[in-house]
Amino acid sequence: MGQGLWRIARNQQLQQQGYSGQGYLAREHGRRIAANNVSNTSHRKQAQGGIDIYHLLKARKSKEQEGFINLEMLPPELSFTILSYLNATDLCLASCVWQDLANDELLWQGLCKSTWGHCSIYNKNPPLGFSFRKLYMQLDEGSLTFNANPDEGVNYFMSKGILDDSPKEIAKFIFCTRTLNWKKLRIYLDERRDVLDDLVTLHNFRNQFLPNALREFFRHIHAPEERGEYLETLITKFSHRFCACNPDLMRELGLSPDAVYVLCYSLILLSIDLTSPHVKNKMSKREFIRNTRRAAQNISEDFVGHLYDNIYLIGHVAA
Repeated sequence: MGQGLWRIARNQQLQQQGYSGQGYLAREHGRRIAANNVSNTSHRKQAQGGIDIYHLLKARKSKEQEGFINLEMLPPELSFTILSYLNATDLCLASCVWQDLANDELLWQGLCKSTWGHCSIYNKNPPLGFSFRKLYMQLDEGSLTFNANPDEGVNYFMSKGILDDSPKEIAKFIFCTRTLNWKKLRIYLDERRDVLDDLVTLHNFRNQFLPNALREFFRHIHAPEERGEYLETLITKFSHRFCACNPDLMRELGLSPDAVYVLCYSLILLSIDLTSPHVKNKMSKREFIRNTRRAAQNISEDFVGHLYDNIYLIGHVAA
């Protein structure tokens, strides 16, 4: 009974406000007509301004029905931008459909320089018949050869005119390339100390914290798996380079290349101690400070403590 009275009262209220069934349908019909008029007016305005959204959407729908948009129908700048995201394999496949676009020299030049950041041939006048697509294939072939035999790989690059026979040029090539096998690269640098010297000088450790600089160094020049003469050589070269990049800091902290050498060895040993699952009793911060200051007495306790915190929080310096 109460619900029936509520419905009657509610219907009367809607009728008074003009929301009866017929009134509502009439109002809704009028609203739709007005909306259509506004939409048509908007389309006419857009057409007058040179942008017809309706035809654009219709054309887009027809393209979607075809399967994909033909890149040749787009502006060249947009087509090249889309193709620049492809790797060499996909770009070769794309050349089967869009031969002129996918074979463009700018695309292959970008692929070459993004993978091999430095080559001597980049700074020379290209020889007759030169193409970056052919250069990419040669660089890829040379990298595979290097990863099998480093000496043969370097000789291949030189025979093709890609690299000059110069330790500095070889060092720049190695520094800007990430496709070389690090184990083979370690063997090559151990044999070619002249290339190693130039490779070390390419690093800039200015205003870097010592453990972070050591990590960056070992990302380019991988540390040997065992202690020995080569590791000592790497740390020695790093210590001198780090001091050369931070002369003001060295004077402020009272550090010398020999002191930095001691700190580097301490950081490596601490990294092994904290990260190795075979070491049960981990070295404490107090022990690290005490042992390090015994070897380098001029180093402040706070500075050594910060070194420990960095290894504890971030991890190994030579991983």
